[in-house]
Amino acid sequence: MTSKNGGFSAVGLRKVREVLTRHVESGKVPGVVALLGRGDETHVEAIGTMRHDGGAPMARDTVFRMASTSKPVSVAAAMILLDECRLRLDDLVETWLPELADRRVLKRIDGPLDDTVPARRPITVRSVLTSTFGLGMDITALGSPIMGAIIENGLTPDLPEPMPEPDEWLRRLGTLPLMHQPGERWQYHIASDLLGVLVARVSGQSFESFLQERLFGPLGMVDTGFHVPAEKLDRLPALYAPDPRTGEFHVWDEAAGGRWSKPPAFPGGGGGLVSTVDDYHAYFRMLLNGGLHGDQRILSRPAVELMTTNRLTPEQTAQRETLARDNVHLSYGQGQHGGWGCGMAVRTYRGDYAPVGQFGWDGGSGTSTYADPEYGITGIVLTQVGMTVPSSARLIHDFWSTVYQAVED
Repeated sequence: MTSKNGGFSAVGLRKVREVLTRHVESGKVPGVVALLGRGDETHVEAIGTMRHDGGAPMARDTVFRMASTSKPVSVAAAMILLDECRLRLDDLVETWLPELADRRVLKRIDGPLDDTVPARRPITVRSVLTSTFGLGMDITALGSPIMGAIIENGLTPDLPEPMPEPDEWLRRLGTLPLMHQPGERWQYHIASDLLGVLVARVSGQSFESFLQERLFGPLGMVDTGFHVPAEKLDRLPALYAPDPRTGEFHVWDEAAGGRWSKPPAFPGGGGGLVSTVDDYHAYFRMLLNGGLHGDQRILSRPAVELMTTNRLTPEQTAQRETLARDNVHLSYGQGQHGGWGCGMAVRTYRGDYAPVGQFGWDGGSGTSTYADPEYGITGIVLTQVGMTVPSSARLIHDFWSTVYQAVED
């Protein structure tokens, strides 16, 4: 068993910085903030600038749009309710979400929306937590009637318009058939947004207020939320979505007047958070500590173990592996981990430098957040370049390759 008590080598840390600097100097990633943590040792690198044409330098407290790296954090709200026995894994969600009772399921995923059969079973909390409740974003089904309906109904972020407030979002979701039978197939993203609606209904609080009271406040995550207050907007860089053909930088979201400059109608657990490297470090270190933050218990150890170990059946895992492998040309290599816990990927085979058991996720805004129980490592690397091009994904891969080389025992 590898010791968790060592740190990082000076040579290894220099290599991390050199590799990140090389990406910034290439001109393809304007700036990056990265954190490596192991035990009580923490190293932060802030390299480059907030804008591709210069501007303020990146800093340790730069605030980033976390995109899908919101998922591993926001799921903790549901785990808190499980710990308090206000939710149970096999409770029917229709108890709180009656809009999702009596589901219909498409006969074929690419079929017409009215060509359905009754669901064989109701949707449970377990199937929402594991992203197997029957609906999701499926890049292999783009152009199908169901994916068209998901987009047209505003059920996904900013495609083509901001998502509606939670009750209306759920009403629209309830008008659509499921893609697959509840509990049978892993699907991406929508379950994480649905969890936020469920938490709000069960707790009687808004999703954001529940997270602030039960998670962000106790962990000292002072810069984490679903929007950036006016007094902090100067710490939020522009988010770029470069042209896939030319690589030309296009601003997808500005700080002032942008999508995160005011509270959203829908606080999206799937991709709505903003945060910093230190805030996310506090969260992932809590998970590595079995749910403890100092002497304060945030989550029970069994809840953390449930989140951070593979929850999928062998058949579901094989389907997920196939999806990742067959679409690596679209994901730039992200998503090849094998398993999925609750709100995050879990490595079930050694496909790169990271060992089995590493857990976390990546975000389409150029973010990556993982923890590794074998080596006791947390790693967070944040950019402002969306994955319309492979630039940030390649930086993320190189960051993790050098992190593991820097481990010293």
